[in-house]
Amino acid sequence: MKTTNKISVITLGCSKNTVDSERLLNQLRVNDFNITDDAGKADTIIINTCGFIEAAKQESINTILDAVTLKQEGKLKKVIVAGCLSQRYKKELIKEIPGVDNYFGTEDYDNILKELGGKLKHNLLGERLVSKPSHTAYLKISEGCDHPCSFCAIPLMRGKHVSRPIEDLVKETEFLAAAGTKELVIIAQDTTDYGKDIYDRKNISYLLNKLSEVDGIEWIRIMYAYPSKFPDDLIDVIAGNPKVCKYIDIPLQHISDDVLKSMRRGVTAKRTKELINKLRERVPGIAIRTTFIVGYPNETQKDFNELCGFVEEFKFDRVGTFTFSMEENTTSFILGDPVSEKVKLERKNTLMEIQKEISLGKNNELVGKELMVMIDGIEGSFYVGRSYRDAPEVDGEVLIPLNGHGLQEGNFSLVRINDYTEYDLYGKVIHRGRI
Repeated sequence: MKTTNKISVITLGCSKNTVDSERLLNQLRVNDFNITDDAGKADTIIINTCGFIEAAKQESINTILDAVTLKQEGKLKKVIVAGCLSQRYKKELIKEIPGVDNYFGTEDYDNILKELGGKLKHNLLGERLVSKPSHTAYLKISEGCDHPCSFCAIPLMRGKHVSRPIEDLVKETEFLAAAGTKELVIIAQDTTDYGKDIYDRKNISYLLNKLSEVDGIEWIRIMYAYPSKFPDDLIDVIAGNPKVCKYIDIPLQHISDDVLKSMRRGVTAKRTKELINKLRERVPGIAIRTTFIVGYPNETQKDFNELCGFVEEFKFDRVGTFTFSMEENTTSFILGDPVSEKVKLERKNTLMEIQKEISLGKNNELVGKELMVMIDGIEGSFYVGRSYRDAPEVDGEVLIPLNGHGLQEGNFSLVRINDYTEYDLYGKVIHRGRI
């Protein structure tokens, strides 16, 4: 080993950060550094931070402070901070938390390696040390965002939209497949904008078809699709390509025209509803996930009631809800934060109670149905898996009693659903392997 010191990478925030950490970990590996998954056994900790909303920023700051305390107690030799928070607030962090050895921004692999005495291997940037379970991997197809959403600080941290060339993504997918990946989860700040900067058109559909040709890849799942100017040919790919899951994550954020306009989302309630209806008409059985923001500065009770009615009417398969976070240097900052935290939380809870009942109803409809399930592992007395309806980490799961089946992580089984809770399904294996 280049050093006897053990290095651990702590990843906070979203799946995009996970990919960044996996790339960094592979660079540490090929530089012959000693890597450990257990931060408690590390001599050097690299913290890949999130700076998206207030809660994420606070988690990042607390993690940094904890690491600095360990260093002061002599339990750590080095603390390095990277990622979105230090990209956005480097000067402030240096001043407020001087115990950190160095701060770096997003994807600053070269300088991080130099700090540790290593060297960036440019030809290996498409390779990653994939997190467990390795049969599922995120594929980040672009970086940054061109949308002017008033509440979002991502362009301040990640910059403008930059697509990765198709040949690089295919090569990375081949690397992942060779390492055992069967499910690709497509991520970006906006996956539907892919290609517009390097191919002069949105090219997500062509990319998905090329990725589906890679041997070993069996599921491709699309996340973070922007509702404005949604590519029509993407619907055809979801409907017609057997490797592309009939699943789409579209963060809608709201439905009130007044709120959408202030949010600068570039879409109206009418166009949003037309898109959802079109997806369901052309892709029967599609699972639609979305997220909403409640407590936005100009959200009235009437606007919130409209949002509740929309969720009740359209019955999404998956819903996530966030309370508005006031972020400096965003265009919504001048609006202040007039909706109290109490009201925000009440609205969030109300919306999630509505979704809970919808989810119960949808899961009830699946009893007696058969679903192809990918096994993620074992928890207690159950195999834990996911169907095409379930993205990793954010959606529900399918639980299967162990019963001596001997199912393998990463393999598929046909499962008949026989019970359910609000968000999870229970089932029995009726056929091992794909049909």
